Amino acid sequence: MTFRTTISILTLLFATHVAGQTRNLTGKIIGYDFQPFIQTKIFNIDTVLLGKSDMAGQFRITIPSDTKTLLVADVGMEWKKITLTDSCSILEIILLPSWTYDFKTLKKVDKLRKKEFDKLPRLHKTAFEKGIFKSDKPCYVDNFIS
Repeated sequence: MTFRTTISILTLLFATHVAGQTRNLTGKIIGYDFQPFIQTKIFNIDTVLLGKSDMAGQFRITIPSDTKTLLVADVGMEWKKITLTDSCSILEIILLPSWTYDFKTLKKVDKLRKKEFDKLPRLHKTAFEKGIFKSDKPCYVDNFIS
């Protein structure tokens, strides 16, 4: 075998191996009031756009298998930081509104935001009971951003 042929074969094998290390995620994004969110953006941790939700709040994205954290953002809503688990392939996401707090300290604002954030598991279960979500709890770890 010539050197050029060997390099071509190795390049082809490497390219096939790298392309096979992706992960498909699907899901739905809704708001605090269980309404679907349209054109909500999904980013990786480096804020590279991975995809958007459609008219029904549904999305489908392909990410590298080593991606463990996603950011979900929409206008007027708090950014959501999600840590993926290995078994997670269907993301069911609830976004919280981004309220404006006047004349409050940052500590007080974070306390109020955390109080709303802590309601998310109950909201997720309610969405499941209403038939909006397919599981009664999320398969990802939801991180509070202070």
